[in-house]
Amino acid sequence: MVDAIVTERLTKCYNGRKVVDNLSLRVPKGTVYGFLGRNGAGKSTAIKMLVGMVHADFGRAELLGENAANLSPSTRSRIAYLAEGHPLYDWMTIGQAVSFTLSFYPAADATFVAKVLDHFGLSTKTRIGRLSKGQRAQVSLALAIAPDPELLILDDPTIGLDTNVRRDFLESMIQIIQRRGRTILFSSHILGDVERVADRVGILVDGELRVDCPVEHFKSSVRKVVVEFGRQPPPLPLIDGLIGDWEIGTRRELVFVGFGPKQRAALEGQSPRQIEVVELNLEDAFIEYTRGPRRPLPFFAGEETNAQGAGSQGAA
Repeated sequence: MVDAIVTERLTKCYNGRKVVDNLSLRVPKGTVYGFLGRNGAGKSTAIKMLVGMVHADFGRAELLGENAANLSPSTRSRIAYLAEGHPLYDWMTIGQAVSFTLSFYPAADATFVAKVLDHFGLSTKTRIGRLSKGQRAQVSLALAIAPDPELLILDDPTIGLDTNVRRDFLESMIQIIQRRGRTILFSSHILGDVERVADRVGILVDGELRVDCPVEHFKSSVRKVVVEFGRQPPPLPLIDGLIGDWEIGTRRELVFVGFGPKQRAALEGQSPRQIEVVELNLEDAFIEYTRGPRRPLPFFAGEETNAQGAGSQGAA
């Protein structure tokens, strides 16, 4: 499958600290890709390197087959970027903002943009400074898709929006962009949103890409295992895939990547009263995977529905 985004060892340092560390990423065309990480993980810096707002110290990136550092005007016109906070000129009306944006894209479909604004119930006569956060997000989306981009990159586009506006924004984004096989990469702190719309997820931990796989693969790979002993829990043996261990009274709460018969047998060897395996949604799996105290295992999985087949690898 052709990739819309490719990075190879993309690295950025600030004050001697690697904010993004050797990021090697591939986002297939037509994918909705959730780009995740805790605060300070390096998501926004990585996105800014992709769109040329920050220069990498090392490595390279390609967007739609071209070097991201030297995009031709024709390729740049096929890419849209929606920045965190939806910065717009408050003194403009929506209509003026549309006219200003379309002046850079002679081939853009003004009728299409008008339909999008109508879908959101926005009047072109309204001044942007008077819009709510949700309406600003809707205008930003309308402007971003004005040139009908093949690739849309969004940095936390729903931050600060209430639940109903956020859901409408996401559903509209998918309907408008992905209907033509377009590619979306977006970061978000709201994991429920990502689970609803993303095909794949990438997770940064301390600037490193620790996960890159389909959403369902990640959810099915991370498991919380509650082991009740009815007594002081004994010391744990070394168990493959264990990434979290919390002792709470007479039980242990463990987190595994890849919990199976081998791991269960190791726990049963300690004669517990009960072993409960808990399935996690994306948000819970993300929290358990990234919070420590043990450093998470990296694992990657290929496309499960493509000729590439599915696969994974792990290292301690």
